[in-house]
Amino acid sequence: MKKIAVLGSSGSIGQSTLAVVKSLSKRFKVVALSVDSDIVTLRQQIEEFRPRLVCVRDKYAAWKLKADVGSWTKVFCGQDGLQELVRDREIQQIMFAICGSAALGPLISAIKSGKDIALANKEALVMAGPVVMRLAKKYRVNILPVDSEQSAIWQSLAGAQVENVRQVYLTASGGPLRKLPADKFKNVTIEKVLRHPRWKMGKKITVDSATLMNKGLELLEAMFLFNLEARKIKILIHPEALIHSMVEFNDGVTMAQLSVTDMRIPIQYALSYPQRLPSELSGIDFYRLRKLHFEKPNLLKFPCLGLAYRAASELGTMPTVLNAANEESVNYFLNKKINFLTIPKIVEKVMRSHTKITNPGLIDIMAADSWAREEAKRIAG
Repeated sequence: MKKIAVLGSSGSIGQSTLAVVKSLSKRFKVVALSVDSDIVTLRQQIEEFRPRLVCVRDKYAAWKLKADVGSWTKVFCGQDGLQELVRDREIQQIMFAICGSAALGPLISAIKSGKDIALANKEALVMAGPVVMRLAKKYRVNILPVDSEQSAIWQSLAGAQVENVRQVYLTASGGPLRKLPADKFKNVTIEKVLRHPRWKMGKKITVDSATLMNKGLELLEAMFLFNLEARKIKILIHPEALIHSMVEFNDGVTMAQLSVTDMRIPIQYALSYPQRLPSELSGIDFYRLRKLHFEKPNLLKFPCLGLAYRAASELGTMPTVLNAANEESVNYFLNKKINFLTIPKIVEKVMRSHTKITNPGLIDIMAADSWAREEAKRIAG
């Protein structure tokens, strides 16, 4: 029985992970959970899964939880508490379902502790991909992708050498605004942006899906995960979201991974790898499937994707700056302080103001992240 921790257990990926664990209770045991501040959901999860360790990032919420749970469960709090939790010797694998850059510190601590990683957080790799992958190699840690697109690339590669890859097609549904004319973007509502046609996700990632920044972040993530050059990765709009990504090899053969749009599929594979365990989920009904559609992304309509390609060509601290400026801009949008079109404008201005460090260490990355956030706030303000 594999003993796992689920970080970000109250979010959509975290809850899907726990659903997988529940369906395979003879294979997996939850020994640790973490949330940002949602202790209502966490209490229910503690009752059901009986973890020995939990962490709440919000210190006040952690204090309230401590008063409610029994002595069986130890409660950590804050970022330092989370880094302590991931080092626990009992944990064998950690699901990183924390949203945003907050995952980087705990991720590095987990790698240094020799834990295998199921990675659903893309921002940590975008910020510090070369650093993270070097550490994973040094400590002999497996980083297993959970994002449906990265999982599809991983499965399609099937252990093949990167030198034999001609092209990777990273698919995107197109998001909630694919059919909306660009001249309507200025007045688009938050409610419209958060209405994704295929996936049920958190607010931040759904906004990123609407701007196509999410696909730009996945471009950078794929580069670092699979040691690919940016020129070998093409974004492909695929509204049906059944092909989750494809790999074309140098002999002209293309391997694709297809499945229904349910995150429990890549989650289960990352937890059970190298095995393929039975699942209750159904496959694709090809008799009812009539057409699959593919389109080129419109970079004029979705400039965030172009900014991500720029960061991918420059590398150094530029991906860190891209990610930080985007996080702050999306936060301003969700709080109704800027309109939708202002998101890429802020990101572009921050990137233009940045003096890139070519081969950054972790201190350089954290400094660039902090600077970009303050610059984004200044511009938005």
